[in-house]
Amino acid sequence: MAEPAQNGAVKLIAANRRARHEFWIEETHEAGIALTGTEVKSLREGRANLTDAFARVDRGEVWLHHLHINPYAQGNIHNHDPLRTRKLLLHRNEIARLRAKTDQKGYTLVPLRLYFRRGVAKVELGVARGRHLYDKRERIAERDAERRIARNLGARTLRRRRS
Repeated sequence: MAEPAQNGAVKLIAANRRARHEFWIEETHEAGIALTGTEVKSLREGRANLTDAFARVDRGEVWLHHLHINPYAQGNIHNHDPLRTRKLLLHRNEIARLRAKTDQKGYTLVPLRLYFRRGVAKVELGVARGRHLYDKRERIAERDAERRIARNLGARTLRRRRS
């Protein structure tokens, strides 16, 4: 088990790395999550998966769908459902802002990270717009070019140091 986070530090539980590849992230928001006791214990063990998760604004509340939290190993018959829909805790004006953004065509709410801050479970939500396949290819090509340049520059500086 990982060490507890220091005062005010963030202890990362899970990250959705694929989200930054699949979407353009326009802005981010931090939200609390309404959880049961066994879910919190399972999260402390780092047993969560954000891969297919998404959030929706419904009737003035924000709900997180398809966040998979494994059942707690020492849980009893009252253990939680791993894929249940969980309520996100945000201020009313934040919810209204998110509603306005997601009502625009092409925008969605994507969870980016799940973490503990001061012992409280939080999720970082991104207001995102889907990328096209050509955008993804273009981004991969840019990263490859940057790596090649860095590698060549690194080799050149090593040659200079040796001389």
